[in-house]
Amino acid sequence: MSSEQMRMHNTSTNDIPASVENNENADEMDIEEEENSMFQKKKRQKTSEVWKDLKEITLPDGTLKAECIHCKTKLAILRSKVTSHMSRHLQTCTQRKLNMKQQQRLNFQPSSLCEVAMVAPALTDGKFDMAKMRKAAANWVLMHEHPFSIMEEEGFNMMQKTGMPEWEKISRNTIKNDCVSVYELEKKKLKTVLKNVNKISLTTDMWKSGNQKIEYMVITGHFVDSEWKLQKRVLSFIHLPPPLRGIDIADGIYKCLKEWGIESKVYTITVDNAAKNDACLRNLKDTFSRNKKLLCGGKLFHVRCTAHILNLMVQDGLSKIKHVIRDIHDSVNFLNISEARLNLFAEIVQQLQVPHRMLILDCKTRWNSTFMMLSTAIKFKDVFPRYQEREPSYYCCPSAEDWLKVERVCKILEVFNSATNIISGSEYPTSNLFLNEVYRVKVVLDKKHSEITDEEDFMYSMIEAMKQKFDKYWGEVNLLMAIGAILDPRCKMRVIEFCFPKMYPGSAAKDNISKVREALYELYDEYVAEFQANSGEQTGEAHDGFRKEANTIQISSSGWSEFNDFVKTIETVQPLKSDLDNYLEEGCFICEDSKSFDALEWWKVNTLKYRILSIMARDILAIPITTVASKATFSAGGRVICYGTKNEGGERFVLRTSLGARCLRIFS
Repeated sequence: MSSEQMRMHNTSTNDIPASVENNENADEMDIEEEENSMFQKKKRQKTSEVWKDLKEITLPDGTLKAECIHCKTKLAILRSKVTSHMSRHLQTCTQRKLNMKQQQRLNFQPSSLCEVAMVAPALTDGKFDMAKMRKAAANWVLMHEHPFSIMEEEGFNMMQKTGMPEWEKISRNTIKNDCVSVYELEKKKLKTVLKNVNKISLTTDMWKSGNQKIEYMVITGHFVDSEWKLQKRVLSFIHLPPPLRGIDIADGIYKCLKEWGIESKVYTITVDNAAKNDACLRNLKDTFSRNKKLLCGGKLFHVRCTAHILNLMVQDGLSKIKHVIRDIHDSVNFLNISEARLNLFAEIVQQLQVPHRMLILDCKTRWNSTFMMLSTAIKFKDVFPRYQEREPSYYCCPSAEDWLKVERVCKILEVFNSATNIISGSEYPTSNLFLNEVYRVKVVLDKKHSEITDEEDFMYSMIEAMKQKFDKYWGEVNLLMAIGAILDPRCKMRVIEFCFPKMYPGSAAKDNISKVREALYELYDEYVAEFQANSGEQTGEAHDGFRKEANTIQISSSGWSEFNDFVKTIETVQPLKSDLDNYLEEGCFICEDSKSFDALEWWKVNTLKYRILSIMARDILAIPITTVASKATFSAGGRVICYGTKNEGGERFVLRTSLGARCLRIFS
């Protein structure tokens, strides 16, 4: 700026009228007041915990009431603001208990295992405790997976300093050490919990880093806690150097179990159907057999991942129409390349008034994403040919015959998809749901196979390939599948009497029912022996302690010792009918809402009625039949990345990456 321009600028600034200056100052004050008011509380918030389940409403006559959000009961709001009557209502509200039960999640349930964190304030008695803030910061970083460097960001520290003037900046190295300390503390807590666990089932899975080419294995433990809640805990991530053999996997698993002190508590191990996993389980089975007795002769020890078996079956079937899948995949991918193509496709969707607004691009390693891609693309089968007329470079449009094939395939894949979704849960028992889903798959395959008379039909070879894979893994009776279903009080022996004749031919069904019954009673007898052995040890210890004290009390009290020996002899006589006999003779539990039924809750209520059988059911129901829980630890599917575009007509396409599949969404 020249000297003349500077002089003119200063002159113009000095010549501003006082009224204008006053207006500007007033505006600045208004802005400042507005900024301050943004962070001021308008009304004192309710602090009582009961208001989490109640809401304040005004009746037509103007009376204020508190309404329960669960059962809609209206309670009085007292002038004294006392809420004890509201608390009593919530404790007895049946609908609230049902809702809380449905809303519980594995990692955040308030049981004795997952302690409710009592947050201690950092400011007590007028003194600020930075150590408590460091601990809270470490938990925050771990909970939300923040980078350690976030603690050094200027804006973050400015915010903390504003609320807490005594806040001290935490370096990335300090927060790293604090996180390690939190990990070690939580590990000690988990070790204490596992000491009280009688049996634990494991799942394991492998993953190779795409960039580093390093292979890792995760080991997850599954068990039922003292509150009869299903729990899962990641026990270890292990780096396995090449060459990766079954013996190396077995050594890694055993080392992990030894570190946690649970090598004598392992019940089952669930793995994928890889040859190295078979070798691993043979080695571990031999090792555990030497150190302890495996229940049921180790017949339940090796559990094959059901989801992986279903995946193999579907992949064999999809290979018969891979050219159709390739065309649909390329079509969706073609639309995704440019915004102009998306907008043109959206215009055609609007013209045809297609009510659907989503296309999915599959992930080749996940068959269910392929099913989702096919089932959504078929809704736009009339749009693709019209799009081809407007886009000369679009060359992979499926033909009308291809769409007919997709329709037929999706009807079968829908059954597999439903079964996979049910058995892949990790928040509820799945071993009792196993048989019904496998039976359904078998029946659908047999029905479709009988309906197709033309061996040249592509569906014939597709179903034939699926049936061969089914017979390979489930041609012989799966004991865990059957016993788990029997220990569901809704099923009992009726479930195998219903399913086996439809799964196995003639005499094979009867033979398999007999095998299951024998294995069931064999397993129960082993639990009875184990229960009596544990009871005997406790009784012996108490009796020894009583005899040591006998010398210090009067001789007349020795009559109690004789009576104790008499009771011990009489009570050890087995009743005519066992828990298992009584359980099977009683009718099946009729449940109107099967979706909300909790088998563990039922056994918890009937623990006193079936003292030994309830322990056996608890251990069986804790067995996971898939490795999904372990696979999820390697998956970043929950982190969704969205990219959006919008055209003139208001249509919006969003490419969403989640769980290995990409969704092309159209929003009106």
